[in-house]
Amino acid sequence: MIRTLGLTHLALTVSDLERSFQFYHDVFGMLAIYREPAFIQAQTPGSRDVLVLETGDEHVGESGGIKHFGFRLAEARDIDKAVTAIERAGGKIKDRGEFAPGEPYVFFADPDGYEVEVWYEIPTETGR
Repeated sequence: MIRTLGLTHLALTVSDLERSFQFYHDVFGMLAIYREPAFIQAQTPGSRDVLVLETGDEHVGESGGIKHFGFRLAEARDIDKAVTAIERAGGKIKDRGEFAPGEPYVFFADPDGYEVEVWYEIPTETGR
């Protein structure tokens, strides 16, 4: 086994680099940490995650075998704020509810059609 810091990044092919970056900035506050003409590496403030947005024409919005990717809320009460931010930024809500009492979620499509989830999980003794 190798020791890691966990999953670090996800790369998406997008049709409009700036539009996609603006969407993730508006919803999650992501900041561009590295830019090239054909891609942006964006990071959520205070975290080590990276979302790589790469300009391309093929397979935009297609997830292959990946169903969706998600962002975990720090507070359950922020689910309504998340929905508002998603809709204002141009996302389309697909499903909303609770996995269990006190664990709200929302699934949405980003501007290219990728399915994204925002959810809250009640911490367990293991600190998940």
